[in-house]
Amino acid sequence: MRNPWTTKNPFMSMWLSAANRTAGSARGQATAAAKRNVATAQAEVARQVLDFWSGKSPAKPATTKRKSRR
Repeated sequence: MRNPWTTKNPFMSMWLSAANRTAGSARGQATAAAKRNVATAQAEVARQVLDFWSGKSPAKPATTKRKSRR
């Protein structure tokens, strides 16, 4: 007689496959976002270092003109 606890469950197998596929997709998107953030931060640091050593003055924040009420 076969033991029912050791047989494969096709529904559980399909559910786990879908869960693994979803987790893999989420992991890929998170990794891509992290890489984009790192690349942006590295480019900003490189720009700041280059500006510092080239003697360029730091950028001033842009001021916005207020509309005057009439």
